[in-house]
Amino acid sequence: MTWTAPRIERRDIPAAASERAMLQGWLDFHRGTLLSKCAGLTGEQLARATTPPSPLTLLGLVRHLTYVERVWFRQRFAGERIDRLYCTDDAPDADFDDLDPARAEAEHAAFRAEIAACDAVAAGRGLDETFTTASGRTLNLRWVYVHMIEEYARHNGHADLLREALDGETGD
Repeated sequence: MTWTAPRIERRDIPAAASERAMLQGWLDFHRGTLLSKCAGLTGEQLARATTPPSPLTLLGLVRHLTYVERVWFRQRFAGERIDRLYCTDDAPDADFDDLDPARAEAEHAAFRAEIAACDAVAAGRGLDETFTTASGRTLNLRWVYVHMIEEYARHNGHADLLREALDGETGD
């Protein structure tokens, strides 16, 4: 039987909340938006590039955002010494490029697991807590949240176009 990405219920965005709840709410909304753009599609569809000349795919976006979540929350902010996902020095865009439709279910599960791990490392940590990047920039957790919201917003725009080109489905 062919795997199909499950339908999801997106969380509501808080209308009036603390800064932390607002940041988490918007991040969760955007995470859910990406998953909703994939819902109902097979691995083959998720791995199909639909907007030539771009090779961008929904599966590539899922893999990329799994990678980005891990890098910013776990490796950079929390300082976890864990393996990189997908990308290497020799293949810096492997998250977008090295796709296997047969692995779509596993990639979807990896994305959800990475979100849970990232939320766990950020839980209970202050938004003003800082870390220093390899390039010497000092950033705080607030910056990571804002950056991730921006990253998802940009890529969810791509996901809108990719999904519409696949089957005509539109929506937020």
